[in-house]
Amino acid sequence: MNRTSLVNLIFSKKSFLCIGLDTDLSKIPVHFLACEDPMFEFNKAIIDATHDLAIAYKPNFAFYECYGVKGWESLTKTIQYINLTYPGQLFTIADAKRGDIGNTSQQYARAVFDPASSGMDFDAVTVAPYMGEDSVKPFLSYPDKWIIVLALTSNKGAEDFQVAKDTDHHLFEKVLSKSREWGNNANMMYVVGATKAELLTDIRKIVPDHFLLVPGVGAQGGSLREVSEYGLTRECGLIVNSSRNIIYASKGTDFAQKAREEALNIQAEMEQHLIKKAGTL
Repeated sequence: MNRTSLVNLIFSKKSFLCIGLDTDLSKIPVHFLACEDPMFEFNKAIIDATHDLAIAYKPNFAFYECYGVKGWESLTKTIQYINLTYPGQLFTIADAKRGDIGNTSQQYARAVFDPASSGMDFDAVTVAPYMGEDSVKPFLSYPDKWIIVLALTSNKGAEDFQVAKDTDHHLFEKVLSKSREWGNNANMMYVVGATKAELLTDIRKIVPDHFLLVPGVGAQGGSLREVSEYGLTRECGLIVNSSRNIIYASKGTDFAQKAREEALNIQAEMEQHLIKKAGTL
């Protein structure tokens, strides 16, 4: 999905909501455990209940890899279901946090972007930039695909390195500045945690037009209002992720309806922030 299509999708749905499919068999409603593929069936139900309110879905690979071959099958079936059932209607993010030397990254890119190779055809993948340009560039060789570079994450450990500061700049600011040279705002985004919303003003000075994938709203305590106030751009420029608050809104048979209600609440707030931003331009 190219940038124009993504922007059009956001404004047509009046939403910049991404739903994280961090599917945990110990947390899904117990009746799914009798299914042949509980993870896929749960994901399918969540997607069907919320697809008109969300613009993106983001499976976290760890929740599937831990189940070996069966987990990979569930993941592959999930992305294929989205692409076949809702073509052009949803942006898909492989939350895999890949990053290795060039020839290894080439294979990681094939895994998420080449359906003839892996069966999976995501729109974007999260990557770790620590090993530098040659570890990131292979992902950028696929047209209309995106890499989402880890810049400033929402976890407590981000304090260890990402916000470390020398005389002039935080490490995450150096990551933003340097990585801009590798791609552009039509194929590169950045992960910026919602719990660091106060730093979005500084981040926007470095990457004023890039999309930001923002985790941490909801269960991790991030504020959608603050993220929107400091991060929204003329073309939105934000994809805000919520996982647990939506997909585990209920463990009962009403789980899909409760998930939809939670997604609708977030989408309604997002619509108001988009309207407010438009009024300031």
